[in-house]
Amino acid sequence: MAQWKSALPYGLSDEMGFDRGTRCLGPSPRPGSIWHGECGGRSAFDSAIRGLEAEIANAGAHLVIDGEARSTYAKLVRGMADDLAGQVKAGGLTWAQAAEQANESRNAIMDVIRSRSTPVGRAMAEQMKAQGLTLNALIARKTTQLFGKEASFPQLSAAQQNTVFAEIVNSAGKSNPRVTANLAKLNRFGRGLLVVSIGISVYTVATSDDKLAAAGREAAVTGGGIAGGIAGGALAGLACGPGAPACVTVGAFVGGALAAFGIDWLW
Repeated sequence: MAQWKSALPYGLSDEMGFDRGTRCLGPSPRPGSIWHGECGGRSAFDSAIRGLEAEIANAGAHLVIDGEARSTYAKLVRGMADDLAGQVKAGGLTWAQAAEQANESRNAIMDVIRSRSTPVGRAMAEQMKAQGLTLNALIARKTTQLFGKEASFPQLSAAQQNTVFAEIVNSAGKSNPRVTANLAKLNRFGRGLLVVSIGISVYTVATSDDKLAAAGREAAVTGGGIAGGIAGGALAGLACGPGAPACVTVGAFVGGALAAFGIDWLW
């Protein structure tokens, strides 16, 4: 059976290495994307954006959690103090009993709220106040505030002592207004950061070819960044000790970044 054989153009021969099957005028390139370098750069850029997005969410989550914790603390101590004062007026408690319960309850509420705060928020709170005052320390402080530096509580009259106890109950229901106001502002700022992070995620998913995979990746990286931030802050707190917010903040930032980039790389 005769095999058809195409002729090369005038002046060209098989020795010159041309591909007769495709009549290509040069050797075929190796398999692979001609934009390999650009694609690699694009992948690194996308990974950096996802890391930034996770850190924004990490910071926003910390601010929101700590802001909500402070708001809850302020509401709980105020309600507790009002309830005890009402019981005294109703004859159910004496002012001395109410003062003792108010001090114990405030310290207990403080410990619970700190346990629900982020490591950064807890470190900041411990720096401002390592622990609650004892009842005797409060009696001595309120006595001098109300009756002068030379005043002694045992020498006060019964009515004056009740005034001291009543002031202890009232002050137990107060939170530091400057701290509460600042954390309320940071809470709103944190919510704004979360909105920005969500907006970036929505845009990334909307412009992706595989939206389901992109949504899963965004959720994993962002969630991992927040969890890594809290874990990193907790580890830094153990290493630096209580009341070291600068150290814990660095730990939270590094932990969030490592977790976000690690999950993005494994995805």
